[in-house]
Amino acid sequence: MSMGKPLIFTIIGLTLIVINLTTFTVNERDLAIKLQVGEVVQSDYKPGLHFKLPFVQTIRKFPKRIQTIDGRPERIFTGERLAMDVDFFVKWRIVNTVNFYVATGGSDRVAQDRISEIIKNAIVTEFGKRTVQEAISVERAELMRDMLATATTTTAGLGVELIDVRVKEVEFPDDVRNSVYQQMRQERGRIAAERRAEGMEVSERKKSTADKEKTIILANANRDSQKLRGVGDAKAAEIYAEAYTQDPEFYAFYRSIDAYRTSIGNSNDLLVIDPNNEFFRYLNNSKIQ
Repeated sequence: MSMGKPLIFTIIGLTLIVINLTTFTVNERDLAIKLQVGEVVQSDYKPGLHFKLPFVQTIRKFPKRIQTIDGRPERIFTGERLAMDVDFFVKWRIVNTVNFYVATGGSDRVAQDRISEIIKNAIVTEFGKRTVQEAISVERAELMRDMLATATTTTAGLGVELIDVRVKEVEFPDDVRNSVYQQMRQERGRIAAERRAEGMEVSERKKSTADKEKTIILANANRDSQKLRGVGDAKAAEIYAEAYTQDPEFYAFYRSIDAYRTSIGNSNDLLVIDPNNEFFRYLNNSKIQ
């Protein structure tokens, strides 16, 4: 019995060693390739347990996550030959483990150095196509898209994918900062003047339209009022004419009484006229026909 236990432990230990030498695991956060005498014999492993030949085959694992390269500021020149220091960062990840291993030897440091150089070249190329104003304001989004497109073409052979390229900061040397700011100030002044001119044009157009509509409305209202007044006067004349033809004497009497009330209706009124005047006909006659 005493000899059996050490033997069992020995067998168990040897079994664990063999398992450790012949198996490996890949988790969800890693990419793996199998090498045999320095040559890639298998890649694209799914997460889980896998097997290998001990002492002959080795396993290299790489991170699947998105990685960041925070580059140092680089001195570049715009299309106007003005110098500026551009600070940037890059988001990238490995997508082809075989190409990545062949191109970089599986070294993250080598990969980052290669990617940094590619991005620097893309920055120099794209900034060199643009003026300062275009590079730092108007076309900033387009600039970064072009930088990413230019660098992506070059990094395809490294087995990596560029997720994003961003310019963090743009600084000008002291000898060009003032001239650049002056250019920016003039450009902003020009844009502001254009906006004000456009606003004045719209304002004048709306005022002109409002004045025209006002004139038309007033003209139409005056025309309609004249029509209504004419209709009323015609109706009144028709009523007067009809009343006059029915009893001319009463109509004359009514008009005379109305004239009396208007002319001598107040105590302070003074009327100098011949008493035999036709105006007093109904006052002088005691009997009205």
